[in-house]
Amino acid sequence: MSDPLSEPAIEVGPDTPAPAAPTTAPEAPSRKRPKPGERRIQILQTLAGMLEQPGADRITTAALAGKLAVSEAALYRHFASKAQMFEGLIEFIESSVFSLVNQIAERESDGGAQARKIVAVLLQFGEKNPGMTRVMVGDALVFEHERLSVRMNQFFDRVESQLRQCLRQAAEANGSATPTVEANVLASALTALAVGRLHRYARSGFKRLPTENLEPALARLT
Repeated sequence: MSDPLSEPAIEVGPDTPAPAAPTTAPEAPSRKRPKPGERRIQILQTLAGMLEQPGADRITTAALAGKLAVSEAALYRHFASKAQMFEGLIEFIESSVFSLVNQIAERESDGGAQARKIVAVLLQFGEKNPGMTRVMVGDALVFEHERLSVRMNQFFDRVESQLRQCLRQAAEANGSATPTVEANVLASALTALAVGRLHRYARSGFKRLPTENLEPALARLT
């Protein structure tokens, strides 16, 4: 399994710092307690990894604590609730995807190409991080606090808004008489395409890749 919280785990994006070289083990090794920040990351990594497993309909804090070989009380020293743990995963999704979207906007001047690349990096992220995909499409949030689903919906609203912006630019460049209407319709279609492919990926047990035949599909739409 990949390490989904140490790097965005997609082909496009900033380099991940190399891990520190191991130090020489002492003659009488003792169990080293991770620092608070390290333990938080470890908890989120483990939760994301458990979401990749078959039958992970609902992950309890007891199961998560067992996987980490710690007590449930130890989890709550780092997160006030399980909902806060899922919020940590959502924050990682948001920061990873939108940092890449911002890079695309800075480097690509053509609006249509921007839109295609935004959809591509979104689906690449989901493909490389299957546990995160289950959060993105809401499967992992069914039994959790409603605010988590609301926040994930807002994530896709933000993606669609970004698509509208670059597609309006493309429509204007092509001399469209109704660039706003054209951009709204196409942005909605591209967002639905992305969400649908992520859903299919999750429901197929991560067998139907969301990037499958993506380029010709995007070319026809844009």
